[in-house]
Amino acid sequence: MIPSSPLPRLILASSSAYRRELLGRLGLPFEAIAPDLDETPLPGETPPATALRLARAKAEAVARLHPGALVIGSDQVATLDDLQIGKPGDHARALAQLQLMRGREVVFHTALCLWDGRIDAPAAAAQVENVQVRVRFRDLPDAELDAYLRIEQPYDCAGSAKNEGLGIALIEHIHSNDPTALTGLPLIALTGMLRRAGVRFFGT
Repeated sequence: MIPSSPLPRLILASSSAYRRELLGRLGLPFEAIAPDLDETPLPGETPPATALRLARAKAEAVARLHPGALVIGSDQVATLDDLQIGKPGDHARALAQLQLMRGREVVFHTALCLWDGRIDAPAAAAQVENVQVRVRFRDLPDAELDAYLRIEQPYDCAGSAKNEGLGIALIEHIHSNDPTALTGLPLIALTGMLRRAGVRFFGT
């Protein structure tokens, strides 16, 4: 663990409003900078491996441009029967996703990386963790799924459901060690990483 010291520059390597809102809960000053990164899965890559690789790559890409900063990278991959479910992008694809997932369990892999730019060795600079969330969706008719999508339009969310909004009504149950992981930034894991990097909470 690095001894506690004044908080270094803290950067969230993301353009996600959901992740910004979650990180804001910690009361730490930070800025958000979106990395320029190709997020296409590699051939033969497993969903957890994709999430972990991209979380680390996002943090590292921003850290290279901002030496000495603590950089947070995160990536989420949703899977059904070990097949990746991406961001739908439009209404038709979102409806198809929800139809496929209804009455079934979807696993969300939310990977997290904290890159400490004060450490020269890349192998030692990065803390990484994958937090899994298992979500069972209700078996709802097409009319309800369509109505939900028209109200919330969650086309930028993997799995087409915002659990922090009305999408919670689509869910039957959630199993996870970290309730914030499903929204995209596992704060329990992150606060542990920040503590190991010497960040102090509660002013002590």
